[in-house]
Amino acid sequence: MKQKGIIKKLIGGISLVLIILGLIIPSNDWINHHVSSAQIVYNSRLSPIIFIPGSNASVDRFDGLFKQLNSGAIKHSIVKIKVKEDDQLEVKGKLKPRDLQPFFVVGFEDNADGYSHIKKQAKWFDIAMTFLRSHYYFNNFSGVGHSNGGLIYTIYLENYLNQDDLEIKSLITIATPFNFNESKIEKRTQMLNDLIKQRSHLPKNLVLVSIAGTKNYTDDGTVPSQSVEAGKYIYQTQIKNYTHITVTGSNSDHSDLVQNPQVVDIIQNNTKGLIGREPNSNFPDNHPVTKKRKK
Repeated sequence: MKQKGIIKKLIGGISLVLIILGLIIPSNDWINHHVSSAQIVYNSRLSPIIFIPGSNASVDRFDGLFKQLNSGAIKHSIVKIKVKEDDQLEVKGKLKPRDLQPFFVVGFEDNADGYSHIKKQAKWFDIAMTFLRSHYYFNNFSGVGHSNGGLIYTIYLENYLNQDDLEIKSLITIATPFNFNESKIEKRTQMLNDLIKQRSHLPKNLVLVSIAGTKNYTDDGTVPSQSVEAGKYIYQTQIKNYTHITVTGSNSDHSDLVQNPQVVDIIQNNTKGLIGREPNSNFPDNHPVTKKRKK
């Protein structure tokens, strides 16, 4: 009888140990998985600059700009993605070894103008971002959007960006028509009203530089200056820092702005991490850019 009692106790003890081990091992697996995930995010040093061209422009839109930005000692990789209408991706280029700040360009097969097209392009941009993150493993980036590219970025930030998982550090919009072709802010388009309505979803730590070009202080030949400046009604007071800059003189036409020396200088500062510093620290006192800083 005593032996049976001892055997029962022994079996009970072994069962208890197995139960405890069954609880501990999955917990350790869970902890190791989440600690590894956290380390991957924490150690993510890759921080690309992602460019979106405007309507009717291809993924080659920024080639002249890239030539200038890569003219120095640092050569940034260039990867171009075209999102097809069936959500498939056409990818060209590759990441160079040890390049922590590559240039990614995202364009669209349907690159037509118009609010309905721009909303679809924002959705396609989200698809491209999912691909880029799954292949290059980054958790932060900076953005540059020319013309309607800035609108695509704004819609993406308000509707698609998962701020718990991905951070946009800075955004430069160039000649972006936040109120389309309206030269009077009193006549707000449906798009501007929608963007204002959704502005509370914008990332609070974002630093934005909005650049307008003008030859006659009215427009850049395509987009009214007042339409570019309407971006303040979307971003101002919603993000960390909003800056509006007006570029004048040569190469200030709408299509030429991406290669304007002053604009190139601003983007170059962004590649060096200078965008977002205290007012007047980005440029010397004699810099030819007219600046209007708004917090």
